[in-house]
Amino acid sequence: MEKASILVTGGSGFIGSNFVLEWLKNSDENIINLDKLTYAGNPENLAAAADDPRYTFIHGDIKDAGLVDGLLAKYKPQAIVHFAAESHVDRSILGPEAFLKTNIDGTFVLLQAARSYYETLDGAEKDAFRFLHVSTDEVFGTLKPEDPAFHEETPYAPNSPYAASKAASDHLVRAWVHTYGLPAMITNCSNNYGPLQFPEKLIPLMISNALAGKKLPVYGDGLQVRDWLYVTDHCSAIRAVLERGRVGETYNVGGGNQRTNREVVGTICALLDELVPESSHKPHESLVHSVPDRPGHDRRYAIDARKIEAELCWKAEESFETGMRKTVEWYLANGAWVKHVTSGAYRQWIDQNYGDRTTFAVEAAL
Repeated sequence: MEKASILVTGGSGFIGSNFVLEWLKNSDENIINLDKLTYAGNPENLAAAADDPRYTFIHGDIKDAGLVDGLLAKYKPQAIVHFAAESHVDRSILGPEAFLKTNIDGTFVLLQAARSYYETLDGAEKDAFRFLHVSTDEVFGTLKPEDPAFHEETPYAPNSPYAASKAASDHLVRAWVHTYGLPAMITNCSNNYGPLQFPEKLIPLMISNALAGKKLPVYGDGLQVRDWLYVTDHCSAIRAVLERGRVGETYNVGGGNQRTNREVVGTICALLDELVPESSHKPHESLVHSVPDRPGHDRRYAIDARKIEAELCWKAEESFETGMRKTVEWYLANGAWVKHVTSGAYRQWIDQNYGDRTTFAVEAAL
């Protein structure tokens, strides 16, 4: 009897590659990774899995309906976990078209393929099949300081092209459940961090810049609040939803670690001061400087994860302090990875996004 398998999309990106590695560590089932390998998709993320007979990599685009149909027919997965997405807010502001094509059109193609495939199944195979759409808390918009955290019934109010494209994809998944009976579920997660994150995002960017003695750009007053979720905790939540989640349901996934951007950067600087005592850039806090805020910058995100905790017995294991230490230590130990992924194209984008912003010093202590 053939081993069961799952298909993941975008498995060479940050969250996807961590999920693939965690899956192989905790399961004997096969996993097929369909990834277009855009700038943030890096096959080196999965070098440890390259020789594992349970792992198969397919270079391709989720918008290629023929390819997706063929993969489903060939590998007959018991689940599809849909990570593939354009996911950086700043990039969506500078070039929203790619976000609409991948996040909306790509999800549509995948849903249609999953629907057709599901209709070919019967018996136990049909009962077991699941489609899991991995989404974001940004679809809910922004919170005031006194507002309760986002819960599963919070109305959608996206404020960036990225968030709007993910909101649209969430609605498509919901519609395919209710219209066509596709056994799908949605997770909406808070900000992830940890190993293998592309260094355009806040935490790896600050680590990389600080080690190089470059300025640490912080938007506006730096008091924007995010709920930080260590990536392997997110991966375990996805497994819990796959194994025990109810069809048609949405599950919010959060780390319970609300911090301002200033607090995050301050934590990074303090850890680098401790872990790199020979650095000529100490105190690293002196590298922080403020840049004008980005358009439509949401002020606060916070996740109410009580539903997944109560129904599926899942809870984040890493505190902000333990997760941040693990993250900084990983980047210190993997400088060659950072150097390789920060290509000329990436540096050009950094210059485009931050270079034309008038800068001024942050006076407040971190």
